[in-house]
Amino acid sequence: MSFLSLFFPASVPAQEVRAEIWRLGSRHRGAALEGALDELKAPDLPVARAQLLKACVRKLRAS
Repeated sequence: MSFLSLFFPASVPAQEVRAEIWRLGSRHRGAALEGALDELKAPDLPVARAQLLKACVRKLRAS
C-alpha cells in the first residue's frame, strides 16, 4: 500500500461497494462487516481489494 493511499483513498464506485457487501454477507453468513474486517487481515492483500473492503467497512459502519 502506498503512503499517499493512507491519506487519499481511491474512490470506489458505490455500485461496486453494494455488490461486494452483498457478496460479503453471503460468504460470512450475514455478517458482512465482520467478514470485511476479517478479510482485511489477510496477508498480501492486493491494494485494490483492500480499498474495496475499506469502502465496504465505511459504508456498513455509516448504516
